[in-house]
Amino acid sequence: MTMMLTMTLLLSGCSLPGLSGSSEDSISVGTVVTSESQIVGQIIKQLIEEETDLSVNMVNNLGSSIVLHQAMVSNDVDISATRYTGTDIAGPLGMEPVLDPDKAMEVVQEEFDEKFNQKWYDSYGFENSYAFTVTDELAEAEDLETVSDLEALANEINFGVDTSWLNREGDGYDGFVETYGFDFSNVYPMQIGLVYQAAASGEMDVVLAYTTDGRIKAFNLKVLEDDKNFFPPYDSSTVASKEILEKYPELDPLLERLVGKISTEKMQELNYAADGELREPAIIAEEFLEENNYFRDKE
Repeated sequence: MTMMLTMTLLLSGCSLPGLSGSSEDSISVGTVVTSESQIVGQIIKQLIEEETDLSVNMVNNLGSSIVLHQAMVSNDVDISATRYTGTDIAGPLGMEPVLDPDKAMEVVQEEFDEKFNQKWYDSYGFENSYAFTVTDELAEAEDLETVSDLEALANEINFGVDTSWLNREGDGYDGFVETYGFDFSNVYPMQIGLVYQAAASGEMDVVLAYTTDGRIKAFNLKVLEDDKNFFPPYDSSTVASKEILEKYPELDPLLERLVGKISTEKMQELNYAADGELREPAIIAEEFLEENNYFRDKE
């Protein structure tokens, strides 16, 4: 209900509290509710404020990538901190999944330029996709490397999944069964935050995780190769309005600095600092930028 109200207000051109667009020498960076989005948003904010005279207004906790997209279309947000190829192809573009990562990036860059006058930057270097994971111990004992390797164990093991994934169209459970040709006898839907602990405690043998979640490393989980390329790519990038890039041309080279600079492993670490160690995204971002000298010597 709240999400629908937010989308309705944005689509009708009415601003929500805190969404006031950009004032003179100020720009707005939008994030969704995840720690990942808020950390990257802070990286963008602090990089811009360190290198320019511009001030950055953060618009945090938007309900979804769709709401964030509509905020940009309505000019309430100038820059999206985290957008994902697979999400935007299915969402704003309403297209069928594109399984090749390079092609998916090409599609969003061309379509967003043409339809929305927005620049979809090349990837930060990480993707946040679904992944089948098992404990290191089980992987070693059963010689598990790929998702297909699970077929021999499918009738014996417990499979913990995010509840919403079971009914998800396309790359949900039904699509998985169709692509891989087997299903699990023991499937346990649960909140995404519980699946990692369930694996670490031995209650679940296999859990569906997100590839940049820091708990994968913290709980010694092994990501199995999606050997049949079932999940579409979800490479993450900045998206910026071309209007703001033309108004402040110094922004473009700064945003380009972040291309290819955050690996999946690094994003896992940054996310765990927020979700596992309960540290503030702004502090995590500041330390990351300082460690890398704001990428000044890596342009």
